[in-house]
Amino acid sequence: MSFRRGVVRQSKFRHVFAQAWKAEHCIDDVRVSRVTWDGPLCAVNPKFIAVIIEAGGGGAFLVVPLSKSGRIDQSCPTVCGHAAPVLDIQWSPHDDNIIASASEDCTVKVWQIPDSGLTSPMTEAIVTLEGHSKRVGILAWHPTAFNILLTAGCDNLICVWNVCTGELVYQLPDAHPDLIYSVSWNKDGSAVCTVCKDKALRVIDPRRGTVLKVKEKVHDGTRPMRAVFLSDGKILTTGFSRMSERQLALWDTNDLSEPMAVQEMDTSNGVLLPFYDPDTNMVYLCGKGDCTIRYFEVTDESPYVHFLSLYSSKEPQRGAGFLCKRGVDVNKCEIARFYKLHERKVEPISMTVPRKSDLFQGDLYPDTAGLEPALLADEWIAGQDAPPLLVSLSGGYSAPPSKHRDTLRGKPKLVSQDSGTGTVTSSAPTSTPTSAAKEADEEAPQPRAPTRETDGNAERPKREDDLLNELLAEMKALRAVVLAQSQRIELLERQLARIEDGDV
Repeated sequence: MSFRRGVVRQSKFRHVFAQAWKAEHCIDDVRVSRVTWDGPLCAVNPKFIAVIIEAGGGGAFLVVPLSKSGRIDQSCPTVCGHAAPVLDIQWSPHDDNIIASASEDCTVKVWQIPDSGLTSPMTEAIVTLEGHSKRVGILAWHPTAFNILLTAGCDNLICVWNVCTGELVYQLPDAHPDLIYSVSWNKDGSAVCTVCKDKALRVIDPRRGTVLKVKEKVHDGTRPMRAVFLSDGKILTTGFSRMSERQLALWDTNDLSEPMAVQEMDTSNGVLLPFYDPDTNMVYLCGKGDCTIRYFEVTDESPYVHFLSLYSSKEPQRGAGFLCKRGVDVNKCEIARFYKLHERKVEPISMTVPRKSDLFQGDLYPDTAGLEPALLADEWIAGQDAPPLLVSLSGGYSAPPSKHRDTLRGKPKLVSQDSGTGTVTSSAPTSTPTSAAKEADEEAPQPRAPTRETDGNAERPKREDDLLNELLAEMKALRAVVLAQSQRIELLERQLARIEDGDV
């Protein structure tokens, strides 16, 4: 099937082009895992890149700063606390220092990476989640609720955890009769979609434990499938036809009887991993063992899924990491970045929209999901839903010094492995989260204070300016939270009024 048939369509993403970074910016001598699991084997955020690697006698993954390039020394410290190979890793969307790992040893572990990176092998996780009876291969952090983590194992079981307490809050033992291939949250985290070895697509409410929608035989082929929720509630799936052709399909959750669109690509046998960008509504398909990355735009106009272009190289990919929008270079009109895994190398690939102007391109960068969670774990468990809290990328993104987030970080009963600022918990175990955050507030400016006695008076205005900037940033963050809560209260009041009027 040709992707270029029909009338030329107007889109600002028609000319997106992909370009691999120069060799000196790649990460070399990385022993990428050879585990037989169809996962991306890589996770990236604006601070770090993590790659699952070969490890003797257990499971390990490498974590290095995003700015790292060049050769990785064999003595480089790794996260190596699992007793069997690691199958999946995922960074928390609300804390760039927190990463979860799933392993063949039937456990999920949550780790805290110091801001400066690893200086010694990390073997002790801050939380170990034990509830699966077989290997665990899928992780999915809740998009808007703080410290809610979903896991899926080869025991056909889905578990939802409150990482704050290490508690298993929901378990779905009967939803899937066979191996689960993929799980994806919707935009506000009120539901998940899954695909299973029985070829069915399911939409599930994890809090009620109920299957809301089922579509049998999403793809006719027997090879593994993938599914991802789009921001408008539609679902995009990848799989294989009966003739072993790789397919991409778009589904309307209001009517799953027929797909809105189906595109057939080729007869390669590599599983297509979809990476979705909700800001641009673009989907990137990265096939394991392929030498190409295809990208599409999803719109409301027929045929709904529009092929844009593909990136092709000489070497096949073992996996790939997708950088969230907070990490891209807005000054170069970079709208996405992949980290392609070779056999012994990690290669960054930038997706760029060519523009002549040096000004910030607001149409390419709508407000995107920031670090601040919209809900606490207990609020989501109690039944609340909320869309992501958005931040502007104008001028580039830098994490605000928000003490509100530090207070949230103090909520988990986790042991800190980093004595610096920005840790998940305070190092004082007897302190409450609030008092720990206050102590951090009082102590934070001190390391920046100069040690020279002679220039103490001259440096005081600078320290006062720094403190004022921190206070202003905190006020801005708190104002955003108050605004979001006000909007939620208004919504609940409207729903209550409808119930009282008998409309519901």
